[in-house]
Formats: sequence, structure tokens, C-alpha cells
Amino acid sequence: MIDDIDTQLLALMQENAKISNAEMARRVDMAPSGVLERVRKLEERGIIKGYIPQLNAKALGYGLLAFILVRTDEMAGEHVTALKIAQLPEVQEVHHIAGEDCYMVKVRASDTEALGRLLREKIGGLPAIKSTRTTIVLETVKEGMSLPIRVPVEEPQVAGKTGI
Repeated sequence: MIDDIDTQLLALMQENAKISNAEMARRVDMAPSGVLERVRKLEERGIIKGYIPQLNAKALGYGLLAFILVRTDEMAGEHVTALKIAQLPEVQEVHHIAGEDCYMVKVRASDTEALGRLLREKIGGLPAIKSTRTTIVLETVKEGMSLPIRVPVEEPQVAGKTGI
């Protein structure tokens, strides 16, 4: 169960992953040791999966963003090709999807030539690939990893009810 304090801490960390325990403690009116304990428990429970910097893809030479729909001839539940695709350094995400295609893959490349090589040589070269359809992103309006953090709602107490 996530309580109101955990919710506040998660919201603060999503806003700024580099926020110090002391600053979080000040904002939620707790001792820094209490905040550290709560954060460690959230990590142990797998609610906080990790801490990674958000890099500027364009500044690093990966200004082209594309989504590739991949169809394979693998048996249902078999993800060998998806695991191979996931190992490619240009690939940011691989999602098993419902519909005509099997996977949706998010990739970053330097330009259309690099994307073409990725499609022909790396993805298209995998034996189970039947087809791919690629959509190039012209402009990104929103991109992020933040989740909506819900504040726990207290059950309203009804007169005469003990909750037992």
C-alpha cells in the first residue's frame, strides 16, 4: 500500500530525480532518515525501478525518432525475435502488441540513411521477420516516463458503521 507520504515522495522524485533526501524531508515535513527509509522500501518493492538521466537524443546525434511495426512468423508466446531486437543499441522500446502486427519498436537514428540500414541489415536480417512498417516522427509534442501519482483516498465514514 502506498500512503500519502509515499505519494508525495514519488511525485517529488518524478519531478526531479536528483532531489536530495534532505530537500524531500523538508517538503514533506519528515526527518531525512525517515525519507531515506521510505525510498529504500519503495525501491525494494519495485515501485522505484531505477534512476537514469534523460539524455537529449538530438544533441547526441540521434535526431530521428521512428516507430516500427514488426510482424514475425513466431509461435504465440515466443519472443526470441523481440529479445534480439531489444539488444540493438538504436532500440529504445519493444512492445508486444495486439492486432495485425506482433511488436511496436521505438528507435532513434542519426538520419534516414541510418534508419534504412537498421531496417535492412539488423531488423530485416532476423530470420523470423515477415514484414515491417515504419513511421517517422516529424515532431514530438510530449515524451516522458512520468506516471500519474494517485493520492490515497480515505474511505468516507458512515455514521453507525465501524468498518468491521
